[in-house]
Amino acid sequence: YAPLHSRKLPIEFQNLTFAYPTRPDAAVIGPKFSLKIRAGEVMALVGGSGSGKSTIAALLTRLYDISPSEDGTTSAILIDGHDIRDLDPSTLRECVGIVSQEPLLFSTTIEENIRYGKLSASDEEVREAARVAHVLEFAENFPEGLQTCVGSRGTQLSGGQRQRVAVARIILKDPRIVVFDEATSALDAESEFHVKHAIGTVMKDRTVISIAHRLSTIRDSDRVAVLKSGKIAEMGTFDELARRDNGAFQELMGRQLVLDE
Repeated sequence: YAPLHSRKLPIEFQNLTFAYPTRPDAAVIGPKFSLKIRAGEVMALVGGSGSGKSTIAALLTRLYDISPSEDGTTSAILIDGHDIRDLDPSTLRECVGIVSQEPLLFSTTIEENIRYGKLSASDEEVREAARVAHVLEFAENFPEGLQTCVGSRGTQLSGGQRQRVAVARIILKDPRIVVFDEATSALDAESEFHVKHAIGTVMKDRTVISIAHRLSTIRDSDRVAVLKSGKIAEMGTFDELARRDNGAFQELMGRQLVLDE
């Protein structure tokens, strides 16, 4: 298996075409979708429902493998120049961390849920991750603190609290690539504020893909790629795209303003 030595890792999607196995005739990504993300860059992916944003995360983590290209050109996802199919699956898992819209919590304590990010972590490391992710802020209001049981799938916690536990888990795991897959889209404004603060600390010194529905959450990204029907409609900084008249990004912004009203 290929080794990954660098702390900051570039990612490249090369000539991708992908359709879900249940609908092989309907390509979700591509044809020939390509995107380069620089080492240490925060890249935002935005687009309407069904534009292929979350499929990118599923392909990067090999929940699905990319379809072979029909014309013989190479289709691959590369991390630091290595095809992810040539990486040890455990290396890929260690290297990529995901915070999704609905984080998976186990029916155990807050502390154990955080520790799942790094099973060998000391109590001090777990507590520090909880502090940085603003988990201690709410956990210390519970009589049991971090030993509080979260209930089945975390139902004893609010959505914002569950997300902060998920972010603490990622902080503890310390992956070199982090994917935020609509991580704040289901939260109210106050919860979103706390989670965004926690996410801000995770974004330093690593490569980040931020998949977003709410455009307000991606202001701090280095570049934004707007996806439409599995292709990149346009790409640039947030401000560049916001100023581009009649562009795909402006169209998304207009739709959000209407919905927010």
